[in-house]
Amino acid sequence: MAGTLNKVMLIGHLGDDIKMHYFEGGNCIGRFPLATNEIYINKQTNEKITSTEWHNLVVRNKAAEICEKYLSKGDKIYVEGRIKSRQWTADDGTTKYTTEIQVTEFTFLNVKKDTEGNKNIPNPDSKSINFDASNEQRPINDLPF
Repeated sequence: MAGTLNKVMLIGHLGDDIKMHYFEGGNCIGRFPLATNEIYINKQTNEKITSTEWHNLVVRNKAAEICEKYLSKGDKIYVEGRIKSRQWTADDGTTKYTTEIQVTEFTFLNVKKDTEGNKNIPNPDSKSINFDASNEQRPINDLPF
């Protein structure tokens, strides 16, 4: 049986704080850019080159709230998700396109401290929060069949 797979795994740093959008009924989404770097040596010049790729990430509901609470620009995170492309019509009538990563799972890879210097996620002995958002990602009316 032939199948398909749409899965993305990224480790990178937030390029900005989470931008939250709230909807009627209590649902919300959070959006943030994630930077991943590739480092290589230019064989002709022996120069170290860093190439940065930017990814648009989207988290939903409880996952978005957790990310907003604990993440900020510069933080390192591991995410899993799927690629989703969408289009819309801008105010000037032009068609716009974007490609996003719909996050289904994430792990924080650095520990933040609160204003009193105490580690506030998730406890002093741990260095990450894991969250599986796959059960809350897709509303039932968003299924492709």
